[in-house]
Amino acid sequence: MADAPHMDAERRAILDAILPHVPFDGWSQRALRGAAAGAGLDVAMVQLAFPGGVAEVIAYWSDAADAAMAAAYAEADGDEMRFRERITWLVRARIGAVADHREAVRRALTYLAQPQHSGAGLRCLYRTVDEMWYAAGDRATDFNFYTKRLTLAGVYSSTLLYWLDDASEDSEATWEFLDRRIAGVMRVPQRKEKLRRAGTYLPNPKRFARLVSERLREGGVG
Repeated sequence: MADAPHMDAERRAILDAILPHVPFDGWSQRALRGAAAGAGLDVAMVQLAFPGGVAEVIAYWSDAADAAMAAAYAEADGDEMRFRERITWLVRARIGAVADHREAVRRALTYLAQPQHSGAGLRCLYRTVDEMWYAAGDRATDFNFYTKRLTLAGVYSSTLLYWLDDASEDSEATWEFLDRRIAGVMRVPQRKEKLRRAGTYLPNPKRFARLVSERLREGGVG
């Protein structure tokens, strides 16, 4: 994603303006043009703010949701929780950060599932689970760095997908599903043998994306 901190106000305005269009137009150039009109910006300004187009807008939204999650966690004095409770709280907070735009989330996942956009999707997932672990107080960069992130990627992704179709009051069924997933991974031994080589690398999104792709081919993460 291009770095345009001097345009953050415009980027935020475009994001806020595009979200109502997405349920009808998808994550598309048409939705982006509608967002430009809604934000009172010309198309050239939108291209300057998001030179990567729709994929960059989605990535910006993901990063904004990550930041909202981390801020909410800090306000909640999450460090007083047990570590397992911290992770559960953060997953719930991350979903809560986008809960007002469920259909936009669904369409974003569909967009990022396309082969030409899968790299962007994996980078978003990496940053999200990395931020969760960092917010929870985990600063380790040893072998377990990848194991923990791969495991949490599976928990978070499956919970997000469950939530998309959850019609229960206050998403209670989703949170029960999350609790079961967390309990399940706590009982699963860490898969150190498959990821042993990862310990020789410093953390980086490309490495994580490759490991996730390998795990998906083997039958899923988590």
